[in-house]
Formats: sequence, structure tokens, C-alpha cells
Amino acid sequence: MSRIDQQLGFLIEADKLKSVTRGTTLHDGSRRENSGEHSWHIALYALIMAEHAIKPVNVDRVIKMLLLHDLVEIDAGDVPIHSTAARDEAAQIAAEQAAADRIFGLLPADQSAELRALWDEFEAATTDDAIFAKSLDRVQPVVSNLESGGASWLEYEVTRAQLEHRVASKVKRGAPALWDAIKLRIDAWFDQQAR
Repeated sequence: MSRIDQQLGFLIEADKLKSVTRGTTLHDGSRRENSGEHSWHIALYALIMAEHAIKPVNVDRVIKMLLLHDLVEIDAGDVPIHSTAARDEAAQIAAEQAAADRIFGLLPADQSAELRALWDEFEAATTDDAIFAKSLDRVQPVVSNLESGGASWLEYEVTRAQLEHRVASKVKRGAPALWDAIKLRIDAWFDQQAR
């Protein structure tokens, strides 16, 4: 198979990400977003919000990570963070690793190695770029919920404590100022729900 055929094969396979439905809705609440839309949106977040990273980041690398990070959902599916399925973390990690092997393996060896390394870096979240990328991956669904009136939060019965535990720690690690701004909106939303 030629290099171009391998690259086109990867890109054709990546189109399947548009068919993976996520738990989060669009801001208008009209439907659930797909993982392709999510990946595009958080890549845009990186472009706009990079100045709020706790440490300087390479925006190009962050965008690459965010465009790649959910490709494994083509095989492994999306598991909403607040669902009960999200608690079987070991099984999900194994499924995602196998998916990464297969999907990145479609590319020519040099591109496969480069993109798989970026995906692995994102998953490990130990570099400044990956930490910030993970922060954005957690922030975007929060903003979507705030804009949609809490669509998936209501469905999954999300509490303020769950957001602090499952989301805040990741966001604060890479973009604490962004969390501080979002937390004000979260608090207002939960206060309104309590009325």
C-alpha cells in the first residue's frame, strides 16, 4: 500500500469519529454532540485560551493532541465522565490502548509513531502541553452544560461535589484561572437549581 493510500485510509477511518455520540449536548440542547465536534471545539479552545495555561505551552502541539485524543472512541466508544460506566476505568483504558494500536497503525510508520506518541503524552498528562490539553477537555463539557441548562448534568444527576472531584482537579492543574471563572458559573447554576 502506498504512503498516500495509508494516509487516506487513516483519514477515512477518522471520519467515523463523527458518528460517536457523546453524553454532552450542543449548547442549544437540540441534540448530543459527536466526538468529532468535541475534538474540533476543544482545539479551538486551545487556540483561544492558551494564555490561561498555568505554564507556557506549545499551542500547535496542544491542538494536535486535542484533534487526536478521542480517535480511539471509534472503537472504544465515549464513556461520559459522570455515567456509571465511567467507573470501570481499567477496561476502558485497555479498550482505548487497543484502539490506538489499530487506528494509528493505519498510518505510515513515521506518522504512526509521531501521532501515537502525542496521544500517549495526552493520556499520561505529565507534560505542560498535555496537562493544559486535559484541562480543556474537561472544561468544554462544563461550558456546554452551563449553556444548555445543565442537560447532561440533570440526566446523570451530577452534583457540585462530583464536578469538584472529577473535573476541577484536572482543570486547576493546567488552567486554574479558567477554573476560577467557570466555577462562578457552576455555583450560580447549582444555586439556581436549589431554588
